[in-house]
Amino acid sequence: MKVDQTALRFNQASIILLLVAAFLLDAVWLVAFVAAVMLVGTIWPQAGLFKQVYARGFKPAGLLKAHVIDDDPQPHLFAQGLGGIFLALSTAALWLGVPLVGWLLAALVIVLAAINLFLGFCLGCFIYYQLGRAGIKPALPSWQR
Repeated sequence: MKVDQTALRFNQASIILLLVAAFLLDAVWLVAFVAAVMLVGTIWPQAGLFKQVYARGFKPAGLLKAHVIDDDPQPHLFAQGLGGIFLALSTAALWLGVPLVGWLLAALVIVLAAINLFLGFCLGCFIYYQLGRAGIKPALPSWQR
């Protein structure tokens, strides 16, 4: 399988920028939006909004160049799904009037996306591989080749 690393990095940067904006603007709806984008992109990878913006906008315009490598997309999808779940919980906490918990969960997603973007370590991917070593292979039918 092939994975465009630039698409992954664009995804991470989009998550970080939108969540920082959400915090600065106190925009709970924006946290919910990012959660939805991540969860939809996990369940239906072809529909990932950030991936589509990259593939239909930035790449054709020559603003970003593809960096395609041999890689399994499933760990990245799993990691995205975990981030989406944490942001869904963040949104719920913010809507339920527990802002400290909500913004801490969003901050966790920001920090982990930044570590992945700048240092190349994906905690969600690491968890995916550790689950695999334990005989658990998390996957959705839509992830099959």
